[in-house]
Amino acid sequence: MRLCFATNNQHKFEEVKPFLSPKFNLLKLTDVGCHEELPETTGTIAGNSKQKADYVFNKFKIDCFADDSGLEVFVLNNSPGVDSAHYAGAQRNHQDNINLLLNNMEGIDDRKARFVTIITLILSGKYFQFEGVLEGSILSEQKGAGGFGYDPVFLPQGYLNTLAEMTLEEKNRISHRAKAVQQLVDFLTAA
Repeated sequence: MRLCFATNNQHKFEEVKPFLSPKFNLLKLTDVGCHEELPETTGTIAGNSKQKADYVFNKFKIDCFADDSGLEVFVLNNSPGVDSAHYAGAQRNHQDNINLLLNNMEGIDDRKARFVTIITLILSGKYFQFEGVLEGSILSEQKGAGGFGYDPVFLPQGYLNTLAEMTLEEKNRISHRAKAVQQLVDFLTAA
């Protein structure tokens, strides 16, 4: 089955690829001729996920799925949330985002947070959504050089290492994206 992962984020593509190969012919956006930025204007994680999948399905007429993810820090009213990628500005710089988050949390003891991923699948014109959540907390300093985004400051609940200190295999066993992708795979395998 040919299936396009509607993302321009190579890190996300590499995280998801092991779940779907070799059962599915997983395509990148460039494989289907899409070179533009996908829209993300709905103001919600679920809405952005659906909007991106809609765009690819309607323009390129291929079964596809898209994800949108966000880091929700409870004491910051679930910010950065849907704005996680551009929390510190339109430049979408991971380090700038981390710096702003740590600055905004300076002196705060309650550091509980969670990552949320929503995947929207469009299969033969029908829509399905899957959600993955990873509970944890925000550290006061960065640890690890792996991963991307907020991984160096996110400590998953029950673990001693940040997501950035884990191998891709370790991260893929527990991450919010992995949980949502596993639901997607289970659904596709049963279909």
